[in-house]
Amino acid sequence: MKTGKVSETVLKRSVFKQLKTSRKEVLVKAGVGEDCSAVQLEPGEAVVMSVDPITGTVEDIGELSVYITVNDLASSGAEPIGILMSILLPPESEEKELRELMQKAEAVCSTLNIQILGGHTEVTTAVTRPVVTVTGVGKVKTEKFVKTSGAIPGQDIVVSKWIGIEGTSIIAKEKEAELLKRFPASFVEQAKRFDEYILILDEAATAMKSGVSAMHDVTEGGIFGALWEIAEASGVGLDIDMKKIPVRQETIELCEVFDLNPYMLISSGCLIMVADNGLDLVTALEREGIKGTVIGKVTEGNDRLIRNGEDFRYLERPRTDELYKIYETQAEE
Repeated sequence: MKTGKVSETVLKRSVFKQLKTSRKEVLVKAGVGEDCSAVQLEPGEAVVMSVDPITGTVEDIGELSVYITVNDLASSGAEPIGILMSILLPPESEEKELRELMQKAEAVCSTLNIQILGGHTEVTTAVTRPVVTVTGVGKVKTEKFVKTSGAIPGQDIVVSKWIGIEGTSIIAKEKEAELLKRFPASFVEQAKRFDEYILILDEAATAMKSGVSAMHDVTEGGIFGALWEIAEASGVGLDIDMKKIPVRQETIELCEVFDLNPYMLISSGCLIMVADNGLDLVTALEREGIKGTVIGKVTEGNDRLIRNGEDFRYLERPRTDELYKIYETQAEE
């Protein structure tokens, strides 16, 4: 495609034509010349917004871009309404790639009853592969809004499912050929399918019903990064049992191959929940078929401890996600 904003013809044919889902709250839908959308809310409701880019992978970028944004909204207790998409494509991209990206994004939105409100689509030499940035719009009753900064000393810290979900899936897809030389095809295929667990809507809804003071989805920087962020936002300390942090064998094996730390690997699909009684929350999650694990407690002060048996270390500020190392290795080769 030609460099610059995609033509009106392409926009109508490969973007707007793919959009089928609509919501009654949306007053102005996506269209040529419409720079803004409008969403109507009821009294006592708040608009919740979040924005995230997908830069760590190209595989399934249409679906991932929606999943990640929906997770952000869900972790605040909000119901997702719609998304705005900014799509930057390199000049060698073909229109069919744009159409497929939009079709996959719309398929997820249709399943979740989310409307694509608008956005921007451009071909540019500024990127060497597709970059999708999604802004999510949701709604929540003002008294139900959950902050990352709501953790209180004495409360339990619970995580859903296990860490490394998104990172494991991305590594398995991006490095499939290399991994098939080391592992059975069934093992690699199972790791690729970890993306089936990326949505956190169910555990967030269960946590809201059970009563939580804070939630935070585990994305870039992994579980260590997310724990730091929730502690920093809340102004509290942490006491975490590293051995209780759930991690699948597939994640461990793939991280060993590429010398990655699974605790610092992007982990969308894992939700941190802070509650007065973590065991009650785990029970509620299990009733819904969701694995939950109490991994530690919120403490007074600023000490953020990670215990491993009798040894312990202090949690450090988040660093660059481990996932990017697999691309550095590829560049060196």
